[in-house]
Amino acid sequence: MLIPHANLCPFFVPTPSSLSYEDCKATADWLLTQTDMRPTVGIVCGSGLGGLADLLKDQVAFNYEDIPNFPQSTVHGHAGRLVFGTMKGKPCVCMQGRFHLYEGYPIQKITLPMRVFKLLGVQTVVITNAAGGLNQDFKVGDIMIIKDHINLPGFAGNNPLVGPNDERFGVRFPCMSDAYDRDLQQLAMEVGQELGYGDFLKEGVYCVLGGPSFETIAECRMLHLLGVDAVGMSTVHEVIVARHCGMRVFALSLITNLAVTDYDSEEKANHEDVLQAGNQRAEQMEQLVSSVVNRIEPNNNYI
Repeated sequence: MLIPHANLCPFFVPTPSSLSYEDCKATADWLLTQTDMRPTVGIVCGSGLGGLADLLKDQVAFNYEDIPNFPQSTVHGHAGRLVFGTMKGKPCVCMQGRFHLYEGYPIQKITLPMRVFKLLGVQTVVITNAAGGLNQDFKVGDIMIIKDHINLPGFAGNNPLVGPNDERFGVRFPCMSDAYDRDLQQLAMEVGQELGYGDFLKEGVYCVLGGPSFETIAECRMLHLLGVDAVGMSTVHEVIVARHCGMRVFALSLITNLAVTDYDSEEKANHEDVLQAGNQRAEQMEQLVSSVVNRIEPNNNYI
């Protein structure tokens, strides 16, 4: 019989999936000894969008398998490297590939990099993903600025903050009504207009599902009724942990396929189409992200 520690919730039994502050600090300290770069911006690359890391100058890169406590990316289109460098003069760290619930990792493990980002000195996190479009006005190739999310797995208790809370990271009950920084959303809209992206730059609500199976028609119809504009299998858990740690968040979805809501449709979602759509819009996505990063100031303001 397992006896829970007296100082913990009586129903919580520590498991190897529960990563401590000391685990995260050990990872951050190891990285800080390997590079002189002190990033203030952290970037997460979604499926087919790993080219964002290639924009970094003076790169120092680490394979995930070589970083203490880091999981490994197992999905095609995710290179599995942590890249340090500068983007438009700003010191950055970029995840070239992320981790997902459907890979079998505990939710605390897939969000480990956000805590490491915080301990590296990151103030602003830029997150990208590939998503299916539910909004009837969206087209494949549209870029959606995420203004809010629905954490559907969280309704069943699958939240990365479940378990004992460490105040060194953040408060027990963090607010999520401001999860996505509104100033950065406005900045991105302004930058997008300057770049001539007005025809395909949108904003909307993102919903995360567990995956790896794509959504059924009935599920897509339900999500549409809930006000969801785009659906995917990532991002939200990272956002929750980043906000818990006090970092600002800006997030983008590249609409790589349109969700099927008609039983007479012959369309079928598949990962190859996702990667192809990512490649086709990658240059504009990279230009938008780099232009936004260029105007983020170290004091968390923007110009």
